[in-house]
Amino acid sequence: MTAAASNPAANAAIQPGFADAPVDSQIVFRLLLDALARPGRIHELDVQSGVPQGLSPAMTATLLTLIDVDAPLWLPRGMDAGVERFLRFHCSSRGVQELHQAAFVAVPAGHALPALTQCSAGDPAYPDRSATLIIEVESLQGGMPLRLTGPGIKDEQILRVQGLPGYFLAQWRANNQRFPLGVDAVLTHGRLLCGLPRTCRIVLEEH
Repeated sequence: MTAAASNPAANAAIQPGFADAPVDSQIVFRLLLDALARPGRIHELDVQSGVPQGLSPAMTATLLTLIDVDAPLWLPRGMDAGVERFLRFHCSSRGVQELHQAAFVAVPAGHALPALTQCSAGDPAYPDRSATLIIEVESLQGGMPLRLTGPGIKDEQILRVQGLPGYFLAQWRANNQRFPLGVDAVLTHGRLLCGLPRTCRIVLEEH
């Protein structure tokens, strides 16, 4: 039993998770798989849950689906304490302070994206043990046009994103070059999300 579960007063402050956790988590998991298989395509969340202060519905649903006691999570400093309580209660989340120890790295709105090289890129024998970044952006339907190519994309995919830092593209190119090692990313905004697997090549679209 978690500390929150043994404390009714603490429970009262914790928002609900998925209405039907087994079913809803499978829906979101399939959505995430499709998003990573079809890089740059926008998907809209169609399940409901409580949303802690500081997170978006899409980031919350992604974390509820992916985080558990065996999948350590990194959150930036300064997050509302209710986020950690929420994830600990619903997912038995185990937080870590060092980026390289995290299986998932969550970067909510208003927080700086850490250097991709600080996150776990996996091991040559187990490249799947790398980190996945979940990044809240300002928009997935406006902003700078990015041209995506690679596996899962026929010819090219244009993704318009607002809110990624200027250094992201250079770091992502370096991430490509580490394949089969490297991080994957899920971009979220409100109830929308899209996937950026490490195999995806991204360049700024020329006008």
